Amino acid sequence: MACAMSKKNNDGTKIGLILSGGGARAAYQVGVLKAVAESLPKDINNPFPIICGTSAGAINTLAIAGRAGPFRLRIKKLEAIWRQLDAKKVYRTDFLGVLKNSLIMFFSIFHSGYAIGKPKALLDNTPLRQLLADFVRFRHIDEAIASGELEAVSITAVSYSTGKSVTFFQGSDTHQPWERSRRIGIKTNLTIDHLMASSAIPMMFPAMQIGDRYYGDGAVRQLKPISPALHLGADKVFVIGVSDNPTHTKQQPLIKHSPSIAQIIGHMFNSAFIDSIESDLETLQSINRLAEQMSVSEREKKGVGDLRPIEFLAILPSQPIDQLASEHIKELPKSIKFFLRLTGATSRGGGVSAASYLMFSRGFCRKLLELGYQDGLAQREAIIEFFDISKK
Repeated sequence: MACAMSKKNNDGTKIGLILSGGGARAAYQVGVLKAVAESLPKDINNPFPIICGTSAGAINTLAIAGRAGPFRLRIKKLEAIWRQLDAKKVYRTDFLGVLKNSLIMFFSIFHSGYAIGKPKALLDNTPLRQLLADFVRFRHIDEAIASGELEAVSITAVSYSTGKSVTFFQGSDTHQPWERSRRIGIKTNLTIDHLMASSAIPMMFPAMQIGDRYYGDGAVRQLKPISPALHLGADKVFVIGVSDNPTHTKQQPLIKHSPSIAQIIGHMFNSAFIDSIESDLETLQSINRLAEQMSVSEREKKGVGDLRPIEFLAILPSQPIDQLASEHIKELPKSIKFFLRLTGATSRGGGVSAASYLMFSRGFCRKLLELGYQDGLAQREAIIEFFDISKK
């Protein structure tokens, strides 16, 4: 099998890749993709004709779609970025900068006009913008779509004006905008601004203005993270999550004191970045069971002719990420550790989950890369079956 797989499978099915949000946790996704690349033939340029990402998952999405060459090489280059990543390459870590932003946020609570017109956030993520601008080749997206290697790519943000989940997508002429309850799809040429908007974690990173509206992290209101891939024509979906696998919850120590600020923020982040993808997978399983029990004619007769089973493969962390984060929290810059300590983002305070989203440290990211790689290898047979490698 050569590069034909970059368009679709031999049987005509289109595979969509879904990368959820999660800040630094997104390093795990790259580890899984490395295992996927090693499970596929070497000469495949892109096994995913449809790629959809949100938040940090959007960064990985455009890092794949915005590069040319074999899939293995793209993942290798993306892995190199994550292996060398540290906090200074993502946000300003100087103490004065963090303190200044903290004061701006504090005073804006009591004075609505304070710093009006300026997006307020704890951290300045200008370094991340420069890093992504140097790495992502946005012009390649058009070239890949024109050649048929890529059908569509999307990244999702939330509109602070309307509260709707907005999926910005770039695709072939067959793809049209859509509108559903609290979520819409807008066709456009993707830019670095869309990427920065999708990854703007609330309170942590500043909102991004696109046109006359401001946007933030897409995971905040994305109730149906699998939906964009289906709107763009995916017949099968490959999902990589970044959750603390539900099977680990019983292993967590019981925290008897009242919740710290960081612990509360951590639960809020988890509900945005993690819960929605797991909930949507459960919904997809239910729909599949229902669709499989009805023939095509029965579906049409009941007025649900568009209901169809969607094959999927989901890979989630086999180890609790919060526990890994607690082992690497010392790697964060002093200014960030000081702020996190004030909010209770420590193992004792129960707020490590919140800290994990900002833990862009080499030790933590490399640990997640390895975990994702090992989890991917453990699913090698399922991956081969999913891509129908034996038939090629």
